[in-house]
Amino acid sequence: MNNTYVAIMAGGIGSRFWPGSRTSRPKQFLDVLGIGRSLIQMTYDRFLKVCPKENILILTNEMYRDLVKEHLPDLEDSQILGEPSRNNTAPCVAYTTYRIQAMNPDATFIVTPADAIILDEDIFVDDITNAIDFASTNDALLTLGIKPTHPHTGYGYINFDANQTGKGVHKVHRFTEKPNLETAKEFLASGDYVWNAGIFIWSVKSVITALSANAPELYQKFEDGKAHFNTASEIPFINEMYPTTPKISIDYALMEKAQNVYTVPASFRWSDLGAWGALHEAYEKDENNNAINVGKALIADTKNSLIRSADDKLVVIKGLEDYIVVDDDNVLLIYPKSDEQEIKKITAQIRAEGGERFL
Repeated sequence: MNNTYVAIMAGGIGSRFWPGSRTSRPKQFLDVLGIGRSLIQMTYDRFLKVCPKENILILTNEMYRDLVKEHLPDLEDSQILGEPSRNNTAPCVAYTTYRIQAMNPDATFIVTPADAIILDEDIFVDDITNAIDFASTNDALLTLGIKPTHPHTGYGYINFDANQTGKGVHKVHRFTEKPNLETAKEFLASGDYVWNAGIFIWSVKSVITALSANAPELYQKFEDGKAHFNTASEIPFINEMYPTTPKISIDYALMEKAQNVYTVPASFRWSDLGAWGALHEAYEKDENNNAINVGKALIADTKNSLIRSADDKLVVIKGLEDYIVVDDDNVLLIYPKSDEQEIKKITAQIRAEGGERFL
């Protein structure tokens, strides 16, 4: 029996990627690279190299169930786990863990976001394999760490021990959430920090033990309903219980508290596509470092900018530097790239002012 499973988290709205990412079709369902495959399809394709398709689960908001089926028609309905509410990633991981436990209590599984770009996939598979081997034989909570290429302030950082515990595996000392620029520069110079990619590898047994010790309220809600998982009563149980779970991330619930946390510092090229600047980095650029994805463009005196529009529009721009320009349906966004983290707040403001049709 193949004891390796994959859970792809695909329930987010991607509000920092607005207006490309909308409530009705968030970024994981977009072909952002223009290659004919959406981000969730690219993620699914990648993990077929790790386990059979029957062992892949999709965690998504219930409202996206049909979108998941549209993008991943090879999956059975039972492989799509619908969340009735958005309660952050810890309940999502707990749900996955109890479902997989009911299917195979000896399983080791990977939790991954649906919207990351990963290049050098052979290196990625090697790193994942090392992590699976360690997690399947040790009581360990593993995360893939990305070797930082510059002092990014939008990522979490992981401080790890220089000595290996297993093949490519290092003990984690601490997590640091989104440091300021000076601190990020210090982390980069030290050489013993990696970016937190949000890709976790662990056994069912290790997660349940960690939930019991570090998130007892969350643990108890799922433990009390253990008999429902992978049965006909699972969905009614989840629909009633899940909205009552604590709204907390897996980082805060487990990774920052547990003592048995490890990382595999990886060297493949990675982007979490959390915001427009990450897409600018991923795109091919012109001689002025502009990433341009439009039908027809007349661009002058413009540098280090991302410009996206529909294929049937002519875009004329002069005199911009470090800007995001996105023309998408009923929204035009023109925003400084250095302030891209504010876009999430902008969407909240639009929602508060009754502008749902723009979201």
